[in-house]
Amino acid sequence: MSRFPDPRAMAPGESLCAVGGDLRPETLLEAYRAGIFPWPQEGMPLLWHSPDPRGVLDFRDLRFPRSARQAAKKAGFTFTADRAFGAVIRACAEAPREGQQGTWITPGILEAYEELHRLGHAHSVECWAGGALAGGLYGVYAGGVFSGESMFHAVAGASKACLVETVRRLAARGLAWMDIQMLTPVTRMLGGREVPRPEFLRRLDKASAGGGPRLLDLDA
Repeated sequence: MSRFPDPRAMAPGESLCAVGGDLRPETLLEAYRAGIFPWPQEGMPLLWHSPDPRGVLDFRDLRFPRSARQAAKKAGFTFTADRAFGAVIRACAEAPREGQQGTWITPGILEAYEELHRLGHAHSVECWAGGALAGGLYGVYAGGVFSGESMFHAVAGASKACLVETVRRLAARGLAWMDIQMLTPVTRMLGGREVPRPEFLRRLDKASAGGGPRLLDLDA
């Protein structure tokens, strides 16, 4: 029996679809395969969301502005994948977010996603400059879809470059789009857009039926 309600039954514009539960790997993977993700808020039970509309990035729409390309080249960025997952997710937790106090990346989320990483379901892409971690992105691969969770930068332009590198690696493994959950100014600038939840769920179903790999190796 499913732990979650079917997002198809939700009213348009609703986001919150479940309250409570746990962050065990099997729970998280079931949620992602259904188009749902946890979004904790301080002082409340665990909250699960399936936003409408939903942010997606079709790789054919990816844009990397010239100024950002030049900044990345000047900084001498290099990239790895799954080499520093713990450092990336912790840096994302500590990164200040405009209009937000605190973070949804709670100690429970840290522990749960590091376990997902150990099991091969959560991934990070790291951006380096001068041997130091300049930026990074982490997300979850489930049901044939990669869902970007959060990114950070310690050097200007590193998070944008990291997203572009993530797209390059995903496309090389046969993916054509990624879930970005909520559209931000940065992801919009790079080509992200919003789609109605029913369309997103159809995409999810198609990806799941496509027979893609159960696990994704971004470091190959």
